Amino acid sequence: MGTGDVTETEGGEDPVEGSPRGEAAPVPEPSDAPASGAAADLSPEELGRRRAALTELMDLMREAVQQDGGDLVVTDVDYAAGIVDVELQGACGSCAISLMTLRSGVERMLKERLVWVREVRGEVDESLDYTESASLGRGAYVPKYY
Repeated sequence: MGTGDVTETEGGEDPVEGSPRGEAAPVPEPSDAPASGAAADLSPEELGRRRAALTELMDLMREAVQQDGGDLVVTDVDYAAGIVDVELQGACGSCAISLMTLRSGVERMLKERLVWVREVRGEVDESLDYTESASLGRGAYVPKYY
């Protein structure tokens, strides 16, 4: 990402830290940095709409991941370029299908439902010991149908 892109990492702080389970994940807001290129074409209202739509969709997906002892957080967003960085945490570090969750689940849903998303970059946080990570998950998540 270039220096003029509209991104936010909340003053250099790690937005992943302090995202309590069950509450909305912090989705980075557009920065006050001067916009250039494609970023200059986005109005503050459009940036707000994009952030709200991303927050709503991420909260929907996070619920499913949290049922298995993991978490899904947005680590960075370039709203103008349509690039979203996400990370699977917790039990996802020991899950055999974490990468499939990122590609076939998270990436697919973001691109299908948010037309401005062009690229989704995902990682799996493997900082937990394998045994600790595995103990967080319950497995066999079955979505609730209302």
